[in-house]
Amino acid sequence: MTKWQPDPALLRRPVYISLADQFTAVIKNGRLAAGGKLPAHRDLAYDLKVSIQTVSKAYDILARRGLVSGEVGRGTYVKPGGPALQPPYIAERLANVIDLSIVTPVCTAMQLDRMKAALRRLGDTIPPAAVLSFRPNTIFTRHNEAAVSWLSGLGAEAAPQNVLLTNGASSAFTVALMSAAGPGAILAAEEICYHVIRPLADYLGIRVRAIAADADGMLPEALEDACLREEVRVVTLQPNLANPTAVLMPENRRRAIAEVARKHDITIIETDVFGPLLSDRPQPLAALAPERTIYITGFTKVAVPGLRIGYVAAPDHFAATIANRQLMANWMATPIMAEIATLWLGDGTMDALVGWQRETLRARHHIVAESLGKASCRAHPEGLHVWLPLPPDHDELAFVSQARARGVAVAPSTPFCLSGLPAGAVRLSVGATEAEELRAGLDILASLLRAAPDRSVLSI
Repeated sequence: MTKWQPDPALLRRPVYISLADQFTAVIKNGRLAAGGKLPAHRDLAYDLKVSIQTVSKAYDILARRGLVSGEVGRGTYVKPGGPALQPPYIAERLANVIDLSIVTPVCTAMQLDRMKAALRRLGDTIPPAAVLSFRPNTIFTRHNEAAVSWLSGLGAEAAPQNVLLTNGASSAFTVALMSAAGPGAILAAEEICYHVIRPLADYLGIRVRAIAADADGMLPEALEDACLREEVRVVTLQPNLANPTAVLMPENRRRAIAEVARKHDITIIETDVFGPLLSDRPQPLAALAPERTIYITGFTKVAVPGLRIGYVAAPDHFAATIANRQLMANWMATPIMAEIATLWLGDGTMDALVGWQRETLRARHHIVAESLGKASCRAHPEGLHVWLPLPPDHDELAFVSQARARGVAVAPSTPFCLSGLPAGAVRLSVGATEAEELRAGLDILASLLRAAPDRSVLSI
């Protein structure tokens, strides 16, 4: 057993979070080294005069933060290599589980048929360079022109030479962040944001600062305060149906954020993977502050998950840097995927797929409204997910576990929270399963919300 013990005098309510925070601090400062063993649940509960349940919940939080791992019969140990990425979704679709944990578009045989047709057509028409060339500039000129037209329809104007194709929006975000912020730079992000931001920044040696947000998104005054305290280099935002909070940032808020960025010479990375689904969208930040905004979009969330092509539109002074980072990290996007995207943009298939998705999601949100009723949730009728704050008497970890025990997987808030602490909410996907399965899963969640909290179920 390690010699370090939590200080009971520093415990605050809720005790299990306070206890987890004490462990987190000593793990991150190295006082509890990798491989160190944490006290046994029963021993620590006795020493601190708390319940075994409290210790179990604290250790569960540490596991979700990627700091420890448990070994049956041996105990709980500090993980080597620092915190690991803990995705909010279940790793694979399991039998007898209604999976509402992963955000994906609604998919039917129609999407598969469209992809098969595209591949058959490319079998006869694919340009030799798409298969035989190692040089990106000989492959992507035509695709960049198609991308420019699509981006213009989203409100993001760009020259073909300032657009880069990547293997999806995640790859795009990586090269954008590598280009805009070097090691030691400060990145500002909403306090609840896309779960990849923190671990990616950690890997790149970039410091992340959590910025307060409200129902309209990041607070401009909070960003301003952060800039006055430190030299913020980059701010990352998802103004259209943010993942996980489903916020649609109004245009006046976008303008205020753009002004703060301009005042303090901050680069904006705007990720807009859900924007194409919106039939009525505010102007992107790329239109309000084009001289400093790197704009990212893609097709996996709005058309077909397997169409992993992302577009990065950058200001002149970033275009060459981003292209070089792409060469170093990925060399180039997959040409065959680019061929399919450009084919669909040209023949109307992309517009048809996005339009179908939009209408299907509207029907799905009718199911959400019927099942969850008066539950206080945040969603958009053309969005892929719902943010469901839990009533104050419901513990998030227990709720997620109870839902899983009833056969429903939901995404907890913790992976999205820069603080590492639960926000008391869950994210629900409305596109990841069949409509009737969605209804059945939501009905189960509604029954859990109505019932008295059961805190005896602690682990997933």
